[in-house]
Amino acid sequence: MHLFLATERLALRPFTGTDTDIDHLLALDNDPDVMRYINGGRPTTREAIRTRTLPRLLHDHPCLGTRGYWAAEDRSTGAFLGWFEFRPLDDRSAAVVELGYRLGKEAWGNGYATEGSRALIHKGFTDLGVARVTANTMAVNTGSRRVMEKAGLTFVRNYTDDWPEAIEGSEHGEVEYELTRTEWERRS
Repeated sequence: MHLFLATERLALRPFTGTDTDIDHLLALDNDPDVMRYINGGRPTTREAIRTRTLPRLLHDHPCLGTRGYWAAEDRSTGAFLGWFEFRPLDDRSAAVVELGYRLGKEAWGNGYATEGSRALIHKGFTDLGVARVTANTMAVNTGSRRVMEKAGLTFVRNYTDDWPEAIEGSEHGEVEYELTRTEWERRS
């Protein structure tokens, strides 16, 4: 299996689209606590994973020369922990990428999200030609906001979007964080 990136405890690999990947994604996306700030915890079908989620996760981004989503596994056990996103906002330019992560509850509170995010940021700024990393979450998602801050991103703004179905906490809006390569180099 091709390994995109390894940290002390994590292995990030491309999704393959196999039944095993589908099973992992189905379990992850059907945990109401994991999906609380994504869709309010509503269940996801296997068909939705196969037809909507997987095409997004398997998409190659020519400007990066790679995909934008990776399965995250525990390096010591091989256990599926979730996934990380590091994808360009524009397929023609690697200048600005969005950082994201979705980890199962068993991985929460262990520093995996911060560890993976920092490694992706480093790779983006040193190997992939990224100039700016951005990340967004619901304003009330304090756990995700803390990961963004620990990964070196700083708060940019609050904003509101029109969502087809409001979920608990969406009335407080969204937040955007960012880190530029210049700022990252200054801190390093």
